[in-house]
Amino acid sequence: MTSPSSSQAVLTSPGDKAAREEGQLVTSEGKQKTMRRVGKWYFGGVASSMAACCTHPLDLVKVHLQTISSQKESLSMSRTFVHVLKNDGLVGLYNGISASLLRQMTYSTARFGMYESAKNYILSTGQEMNLASKVAISGSAGFFGGIIGTPGDLLNVRMQNDIKIAPELRRNYKHAGDGLIRVVREEGVGRLFNGCSMASSRGALMSIGQMASYDTIKEQILYFGLLKDGLICHFTCSTLAGTIATALTMPIDVMKTKMMNAKPGEFSGIFHCFTHTLRVGPSAFYKGFFPAFIRLAPQTILTFVFLEQLKQYFGTAVYV
Repeated sequence: MTSPSSSQAVLTSPGDKAAREEGQLVTSEGKQKTMRRVGKWYFGGVASSMAACCTHPLDLVKVHLQTISSQKESLSMSRTFVHVLKNDGLVGLYNGISASLLRQMTYSTARFGMYESAKNYILSTGQEMNLASKVAISGSAGFFGGIIGTPGDLLNVRMQNDIKIAPELRRNYKHAGDGLIRVVREEGVGRLFNGCSMASSRGALMSIGQMASYDTIKEQILYFGLLKDGLICHFTCSTLAGTIATALTMPIDVMKTKMMNAKPGEFSGIFHCFTHTLRVGPSAFYKGFFPAFIRLAPQTILTFVFLEQLKQYFGTAVYV
């Protein structure tokens, strides 16, 4: 976290109870400052991991729909959900949860950490962040976060899709750690970053759709006094951010999933994957859009609700 500058003051004195309750602080120079809660750099990863535990079954169904290779295999979201539940039980809906948590602890911790740190630094100088700054910072953070989180993302896709294929063809990773070791041993270290370019591009768009959109929408809602800063406001902002993020990332998400789940040599690169998907039709890039949205929307909502709660109860009180 950034240290308070001349434009910030950290509330530490027990005698500041009244100021704490009002969320205001008057400095010795007579300037009035407003309190905002600053989170720790790892809060985003923690919040995302908590959200992933709630939304994992929806993510699993999305992966199943995106890896369908023919119309003959096609199932609706509800039928896919019932199919998994019927054949593999409740545990089957949480297949690959360890990889999902690994992905959030790497990918989300990195992107939220970089974005929040940069945002807090800019605000500590007394400057305001405009939309262009938010897009640039969140996009960059998401791009690098996508690279860091690619191994966990690859394992997440493979472990979720494992129960869909014939038993003799399954990889049967025991958990994310076992998957990492086996991929390195059987396919080489480079294989862990298969689809890295797709994951990093998706990460950039996802972060713009989520973080930049959330902050901008929240600022406008509070500025025009449409809602007070609370749970309803957080829910509204995160729902809209989730919608924007889904629309931005869906085509890349489909290709990323296909490349990560592909057999060695099946795709020569991104363009090959693009043309292969396009042959099915433009709608193939939005295969599983509805489950992707209803998975991403709750994931986004829960992530920001949890993040706001972590900031409120465990963050640092800073006056700007």
